[in-house]
Amino acid sequence: MKLLETIRFENDGFENLDYHQHRMNRSRKMLFRREDEIDLNKYFFKSSFRITNPEERINELSSSGFAIPMQGKQYIVKCRIIYTEQIEKTEFLPYQRPKIRTLKIVADDEIDYLHKFLDRKPIEKLVAKKGGCDDILIVKNGLITDTSFANILFFNGKEWITPALPLLKGTQRARLLDEEKIRPADIRPEDLRYFRKARLINAMICFGDEVDIPVENIKP
Repeated sequence: MKLLETIRFENDGFENLDYHQHRMNRSRKMLFRREDEIDLNKYFFKSSFRITNPEERINELSSSGFAIPMQGKQYIVKCRIIYTEQIEKTEFLPYQRPKIRTLKIVADDEIDYLHKFLDRKPIEKLVAKKGGCDDILIVKNGLITDTSFANILFFNGKEWITPALPLLKGTQRARLLDEEKIRPADIRPEDLRYFRKARLINAMICFGDEVDIPVENIKP
């Protein structure tokens, strides 16, 4: 079984690298019983000093054998790491943020995505039920979890709340929880009336990107 880690690489470097590293090593320990840890900083950068200049970061990555697609002076690149017990493949790809305006609620009490598996067939089967909507909002055992590719937050006019039991504990979600910018709670489809809007976050979509969806655009 292969796993996937997607990391946002922007002008000033990797986003949430420590969180990605923690999730990778947790999955390796749980699935493959590996006690050793992968150090992503050492994996990407040969130099031991702290790189703070964007140009230095690109040069250092290039000298380590990674090809970074340039998209002008301001850019966001998707770094994909495929791994099992060890890293098997790493690639950097151009990234374009998806346009999601509507969600279709889809229920599945059996789906399990505790680890970020490369094989997404169970989720893809649910996406096929989205109808005319842009994506799905998955409900498991009566509780809202995630969309097909992102964690979700809900704003009630005062605070941002995220489902307490997501299918996958994303790195952006983990960071926002640590910073106490969001709080977890059980959210059922019937609770959506208490919220004004939803916001999508994942490894490539930061909270500040404001990928928002009006609650009325979430269809039963």
